[in-house]
Amino acid sequence: MPSNLTADLLPSKPAAALSGAVGVGVAIAVGEIASKALNADPSPLYAVGGAFIDRFAGSLKDIAIQLFGKNDKTALIVGTVIISLCIGALIGLGARRRQWLPLLAFSAFGVFGAWAQTVRADVGILDACLTAIYAVAIGLACTHLLLRLATPRPRTNLSGSTSQISPALPAQPDREERQDVSLPSRRHFLGTAGGLIVLAYAGVKVAGALAGEDVIAAVKNIRIPRPFRRRALPALQPFKVSGVAEYVTPTSEFYRIDTSLRTPNVDASTWRLKIRGLVDTPFEVTYAELLAMPSIEEVVTLSCVSNEVGGDLVGNAVWQGVPLSALLERAGVQAEAEQLFSRSVDGWTCGFPIEAAADGRVAMVAYAMNGARLPTAHGFPARLVVSGLYGYVSATKWLESIELTTWQGANGFWVPRGWSKEGPVKLSSRIDVPRSGSRVKEGMFALGGVAWSPSIGVASVEVSIDNGPWQAAELGNVASEHTWVQWRYVWSATAGRHTARVRATDQNGNAQVTANQAPAPNGATGLHQVSFSV
Repeated sequence: MPSNLTADLLPSKPAAALSGAVGVGVAIAVGEIASKALNADPSPLYAVGGAFIDRFAGSLKDIAIQLFGKNDKTALIVGTVIISLCIGALIGLGARRRQWLPLLAFSAFGVFGAWAQTVRADVGILDACLTAIYAVAIGLACTHLLLRLATPRPRTNLSGSTSQISPALPAQPDREERQDVSLPSRRHFLGTAGGLIVLAYAGVKVAGALAGEDVIAAVKNIRIPRPFRRRALPALQPFKVSGVAEYVTPTSEFYRIDTSLRTPNVDASTWRLKIRGLVDTPFEVTYAELLAMPSIEEVVTLSCVSNEVGGDLVGNAVWQGVPLSALLERAGVQAEAEQLFSRSVDGWTCGFPIEAAADGRVAMVAYAMNGARLPTAHGFPARLVVSGLYGYVSATKWLESIELTTWQGANGFWVPRGWSKEGPVKLSSRIDVPRSGSRVKEGMFALGGVAWSPSIGVASVEVSIDNGPWQAAELGNVASEHTWVQWRYVWSATAGRHTARVRATDQNGNAQVTANQAPAPNGATGLHQVSFSV
């Protein structure tokens, strides 16, 4: 672009903003493609997003879950991209008069992305630098190309001289009428911008598909062995209430809450589970060796500590895997060990008292869910499943290592961010039918829902209508004390507005806490209540 331009020879503000936004979008796409080609996952975008979550996770987690529920990951990714594009638009606007700005800004982004990949995501320095160079160079080139296409040019006279626009002349409100300026082709500019967007999007999709082919082909050949010991599901439930959560949550509906913006694609053929720390014999287990070990199949309810009263961040599934006790017995746990500290392939960590691995509750390294290979989104190739503990202290997905340490020797990801170091699941109950704000028919009506206290079990559930006396509800059959229980209460519905509350008592005689408490720092309490009309 010419220097010392007058206002008439600058790109329009909308075109400049679009140029910068498209350039940043292309840079993001190239970073995705290059990271896959170089096997440098996660990409700069996801590494930076992960670093952002590490820094602000405590405040972001509850906000994201409250606003977007199980779609919090998608929302965070989309939000990160939108913010990046907005920054790109500002870069484009600044480049109208400062040609050096895109180079400086893109270079800074490249350095930050490479740093995030190497420090936060443990990507090799060379791969991270190459990824950043490709992304910066191509994104910058696209930005300059679009800015050039959007820039008006002085019209050249037949004599070969260029018409000059005198700054002393009054501004012309309509540039279309000027005869000494050659205006850019809007169609050419928009067509080029659109083409770059399409190419970037297609490149990301193709690279993602090619990168996943080997993993998909490998997992298709996995055969889950028969468990050495299997917990039978209830053959029959004494009742059924339409709208109540199924006893076994379908895998596709099972909640997923974690800090991973991108689901790790782990190659099972090279994966190793490391058992180390305060043990006599540290060792590693391959995926094939894990499958060959005697396994158990248990039905276990898992719950997220961020689950609000009446929330759906809880599910019941059939899990198959190797008991933690078997792995610890092989390692030989030393007397000083107090905490079982686990780490994911993406760096996430958590820990819980070692007693939970040997006190009779279900505690396993799981590799199957609901009779099939563990889905990637839920932790393939292996994850921890521990009955009675919230996921933030126990449910490590994409499991990489288990370390035996002292209680003060390590803190999991969420502990320094204000959450309790111990996280036993609190006795809870929920009304699924009727929903708040719904209308039901007059006459005999069945209310229903679920209640859970994993590793202890639910003894009773009671319902109160319009703050009246508590009435016992019927309970469904369960596989064990490690699962939730479905409940039903039949009520003679009368016309008008009504409220219903539910409470539970566990097998130890403890009643559900009635005082309202937010999820932080160790789980929500309070009674679920719905309002409805007849």
